[in-house]
Amino acid sequence: DVQLVESGGGSVQAGGSLRLSCSGSGYTYNSRCMAWFRQAPGKEREGVAAVDERFRRTYADSVKGRFTISRDNAEKILCLQMDKLKPEDTAPYYCAASLYMIQIQMRFRAGEYGWWGQGTQVTVS
Repeated sequence: DVQLVESGGGSVQAGGSLRLSCSGSGYTYNSRCMAWFRQAPGKEREGVAAVDERFRRTYADSVKGRFTISRDNAEKILCLQMDKLKPEDTAPYYCAASLYMIQIQMRFRAGEYGWWGQGTQVTVS
């Protein structure tokens, strides 16, 4: 079975940094597109950052200049470096992956991804 496992969440003061990791297993071929989503209480799940197999990156406007997404295809690891964190960044963060290429304008649609991790909580105070 395919599994995505996130780690690295925690609590931090505003202005601080966290680094999230997502480790994949149970599949041979690289996922063509991977992304981080978050879902604050009472809000819809929103895409934060995405990267495809050619390392082309997409960011939500709310995190541009603060977050950096990266992937290691050989190790099947996806990372999200989060700097200059704000209280509004507080949410559980989910790793998502797709075997299929996703058009850039659709990479923040949760329905485009077939695999999901269980989430890791990020709290900024």
